[in-house]
Amino acid sequence: MYETRVTPEALFTCRQCGDCCRGFGGTYVSESDIEVIARYVKASPERFLARYCQPSGSRWVLGQGANGYCVFWRDGLCAIHPVKPRMCREWPFIRSVARHPENWFSMAASCPGMRTEFSPQQIAQCVERILAASGDHGGG
Repeated sequence: MYETRVTPEALFTCRQCGDCCRGFGGTYVSESDIEVIARYVKASPERFLARYCQPSGSRWVLGQGANGYCVFWRDGLCAIHPVKPRMCREWPFIRSVARHPENWFSMAASCPGMRTEFSPQQIAQCVERILAASGDHGGG
């Protein structure tokens, strides 16, 4: 059976609802993310980590406020949007979806911008194209 090629825009349109900024166990930040965000918030990397992050195993994640949202989700907006972490920039086109396209449907249950009328194969192929174009060849 022939399936049409799906575009990223057909699969996902961000609604800026903030649901992805709430309660998913934390947003990992890379060393590069830490440097860039620290500079943006006018803090040293050490101060940024101490004030806005918490350890998660051997890595750092952005902290969450009492409301369950990321510490940078304020008044319905991301306060670090221009320098948000790679994990946020790539959402929802992430490696776990390329490996296991059924993850898309689970994630879509909490993200109103994700469309689910496409086949798992179409979703996986689209995500693979995006990851290949971004230079992600299988890490994370």
